[in-house]
Parts: sequence; C-alpha cells; structure tokens
Amino acid sequence: MLRTLLAALFLFGYLLTVAWVTPHPAPALTHPDEHLSERQLFFSLRDDLALGQRTAAEIDGNPAEYPILDPAQHPQAYAYIQQIVDRLLASGQVRYAKQFPWRVRIINKDVLNAFCAPGGYIYVYTGLIRFLDAEYELAGVMGHEMAHADRRHTSRQLEKAYGIAIISQMALGSNSGGLAQQAAQIAQGLASLSFSRSHEREADEWSVRYLCNTGYPAFGAARFFEKLQKMQQGQGTPQFLSTHPDPGNRVNAIHTRAQQLRCTGTQTLDAPYEAFKASLPFTPPAPQPARR
Repeated sequence: MLRTLLAALFLFGYLLTVAWVTPHPAPALTHPDEHLSERQLFFSLRDDLALGQRTAAEIDGNPAEYPILDPAQHPQAYAYIQQIVDRLLASGQVRYAKQFPWRVRIINKDVLNAFCAPGGYIYVYTGLIRFLDAEYELAGVMGHEMAHADRRHTSRQLEKAYGIAIISQMALGSNSGGLAQQAAQIAQGLASLSFSRSHEREADEWSVRYLCNTGYPAFGAARFFEKLQKMQQGQGTPQFLSTHPDPGNRVNAIHTRAQQLRCTGTQTLDAPYEAFKASLPFTPPAPQPARR
C-alpha cells in the first residue's frame, strides 16, 4: 500500500512538472550518443531492472508459452550462447554492461524471433538459431536485441503501451490481482512488442558498434535481414519483421556503417555454430489446420 501511494505521489509530481514547464525542442540527432530514445523517459534504471526481473519471472514460469531449455540439462549450449553475450559486453560499447545482468535463455520453439526484456533479460528461440548459419549472424541479432534494452527502447514502448502508472507500480513490486494479471500480459507481449523505425535504425547502429571490435564481422545483423528478405518473398512476413519494421535500406545501412567505423573482423565461426545447433533438441513446427 505504501509503495503504491509513493508511486502515485511521484506520478502526480511528474505530471504537475510537465504541465508547468514548457518543453524545448529536442536537438537534432547528430551522433549515436545523443539519443532521443531516453528523452522524457519516466523510468529509472532501477525501474528497468525491477520490471525486467518481474517479466522474466513471468516468462520463466510459463513453460506452455515459453518452453525454456533448462540450463542444468544443456550446460554446453548455454555456455556457448553466454560467451557470445560476454564478447559483446567486452566491446566497451554497451552502455549498461555492468548495471544489467544480461542473462540469456533459449526458448525451444520453432519461431524466428528473439527479444530482450528491460534490464537485459535475453530470450532467443531455437527456430532463429537453426535459421542462421554462423556465430557472427547470431551475435548480430543478439546485439540488435540487446541494443533495444541498452538504449531503453523496450522501456519506452512498454510505457507507451501500458501507461506510466501501471508500469511504475509493477516496478515497485505491487502484487494486486489486477496488476498480477497485467504483468502476465506484459510478459506475453514482449515477444511481439513493436518498435518504431527510428528505434530500429538505432538498434542496427549499435549492433554494428557492439560487434566492431570483437573479431566478428560487424554486419552480422545484415546477413540475417538478407535471409529474412529472401524468405519473405516466398512465405509472407516473418514474425521478426512484423515487430521490427524495416527502416529502409537496412542491409546497406549496416554495411555502410561497418565500413565507416573501419570494422575489420573476419571470425564467422561457422563450425562451432553448427556444433551448437546440433546440440539443441529439435522441436518440429506446430501442425497447421487443414484448408477447406
């Protein structure tokens, strides 16, 4: 009760301030460090962590929707994918490398998707892992998803979708019946959370920066998008593109940025990646209803 009251008082003070203070126009985005994505963001980093912990608990506790591979039963697979995350964190480009836990979980489902909850809780589907051909490609996609959390796009989208009051109360740990149900809905919605084209451009940019000094080719994400585009021509829009809209000339923009930053990595690491894929259980696609 006290936490809820404090959240309400804080929200009232914030809205009162916004009402009395005339905002100044935001300056142009001239450098990746001058991010518009965090301007006027109500959430603090502590809120990000608290909300991330809560949504991760909801996801981990819902095996019917998110059949997560048990790390105790697949230690080698988790060691492999965690070393990719650690390699990106060691690039020196991840803003909250030390503040967020950057925990990764593998969801055993034939879905071409990955997402990252606020606070750095990463989820990757086996369908995506099997779709890719090399470690640097997975690193590029994971870098893109990590950027959404690191640049706090995810928090902004959740704040926009569910409102400041609900999200702040969840972050404060409220366990009322309505909020508990809302927390479950938010957790389920993370995998299909849509981002703006400006956030997509920014996540692409930072994926390149994360990979640039790791030894990987920095255009790993571009390779993934190239494959998605070919797939889209024959099978419709994959889930990843439905939630991550193409900001335009995405593949060319990624390659151009890698050249501008003089990224010279060549370690694609195809063979270790194939061994990693082979170590994962195979979940066949869900049967489709017969056409009438």
